[in-house]
Amino acid sequence: MAWNPAQGFFSDQNSQNNYYNPVNNDQQQYYPQTFDQSGQYYQHSNQQQTQALYPTHFIPQQQYQTVGGNFMPSSNPVGFYKPSDYLNQNSQQNDPTIPDELIDEPPLLEELGINFDHIFMKTRSVLNPFSRPDAAILDDIDLAGPLVFCLAFGFSLLLLGKIHFGYVYGIVLIGCVAMYGLLNMMSEKPCSGIYVTSVLGYCLLPMVLLSFSSFIFKLNGPIGLIIAAFFIFWCSTSASKLFSTSLSMIGQQVLVAFPCCLFYGVFALLTIF
Repeated sequence: MAWNPAQGFFSDQNSQNNYYNPVNNDQQQYYPQTFDQSGQYYQHSNQQQTQALYPTHFIPQQQYQTVGGNFMPSSNPVGFYKPSDYLNQNSQQNDPTIPDELIDEPPLLEELGINFDHIFMKTRSVLNPFSRPDAAILDDIDLAGPLVFCLAFGFSLLLLGKIHFGYVYGIVLIGCVAMYGLLNMMSEKPCSGIYVTSVLGYCLLPMVLLSFSSFIFKLNGPIGLIIAAFFIFWCSTSASKLFSTSLSMIGQQVLVAFPCCLFYGVFALLTIF
């Protein structure tokens, strides 16, 4: 480096005769400028190879446009990732690692026998004992609704200071066994014990309403007994309607309603006393 008074800053004397081109991060080579006899610039052979490996000219890139402030390519370049292509392929072809039994397997709630549509229709049929039940719920053996209604009835008694969960399940067990034997003797069409438990459990819903209404009204007096008798009639009518319709017991609904009255009368006694 030498001081050049004309330029006013430090300048390399050989800077005009040297050409700099980086080969890599560790090595830097300087190639002197040479001219042929015609006065034209002559490149060194190593310099030509280096420029071929490391081009210094500008390569124009593909222009992209923004649509609504979002980055969007003007055209789909070759190799651009499109998730829809892979999704369509996966949807059309089955995964070979998954066996056919798992693909055709029904949902978990359906395997457990829990159908919310049937629960709603059966509950509506119980609340309206004089309506014709839907044919889809006649042979339904769902136990989710009866279990919820039994727990609700026991919880309502618990709020009244009556811990009768054992009584509730014991009465349900004895009543279901008795009704199972009685219905198989009265009807020509056989029925299962799970079906009897499902119907008797669903028809316990009016008794649950009676138990919660005991927070407002006192059922120990004559008016309370009349209200309790009405709810017993409500439960027994709904249960006998479902039994006689599903088992094709024509003209026997009154005979089926009598043991149902005895069954739900015990739950009314637990609520009143």
